[in-house]
Amino acid sequence: MTAAAGAAATAAVFTWLGMVVAISFLEAPLKFRAPGVTVRIGLGIGRLVFRGLNTAEAILATVLLVSAAAAAQLPPARVIAAAATAIAVLLVQLAVVRPRLSRRSDRVLAGEDAPRSRAHYAYVGLELVKVAALLATGIFLLTR
Repeated sequence: MTAAAGAAATAAVFTWLGMVVAISFLEAPLKFRAPGVTVRIGLGIGRLVFRGLNTAEAILATVLLVSAAAAAQLPPARVIAAAATAIAVLLVQLAVVRPRLSRRSDRVLAGEDAPRSRAHYAYVGLELVKVAALLATGIFLLTR
């Protein structure tokens, strides 16, 4: 991996990691504790925030992939495995979990009394795996 490709990949990974930690583990739970924020308002805000986060994640994952593809040689296998894990988790979240969460939030925003979704637990669990994979990817990129 060239120095420029490695720097771009490392920057993308740590930016992605910071965004996930800040939004998923700080903003998301704290917004529901703010005075006057109802479940409906929190869900409406959350949908916008996570749509933005997921768009940024897709862009950063693309930067990571392009950096690896543009390199003169492939990064070490441990970098590829960790990065592939993070990207695979993102794809599962977008294709499987987010649609389930969206269906429930659509019902709540329409005024229905929808039961709590277990998909939130899946999303949080996947976020933890993604954070670990991104942290490993970043460390492996810095120590290659």
